[in-house]
Amino acid sequence: MTDRVCSRAGCRAEAVWQVVWRNPRIHAADRRKIWAACEEHVGYLRDYLATRGFPVEVVAFDGEAAR
Repeated sequence: MTDRVCSRAGCRAEAVWQVVWRNPRIHAADRRKIWAACEEHVGYLRDYLATRGFPVEVVAFDGEAAR
């Protein structure tokens, strides 16, 4: 396991995705926050943010194409 751990509450799995997001109501356009996500929780974390209207992008840690 690497030092990258999924950001989903209670999950200790290795994170392979970066969920890059911002809250446009409080963050400037150049400010980004990153949550780490395992394969199982990447969809959950992405959808959680997207349903709140936050701009979200998913990027692999290893440089693979975004989802």
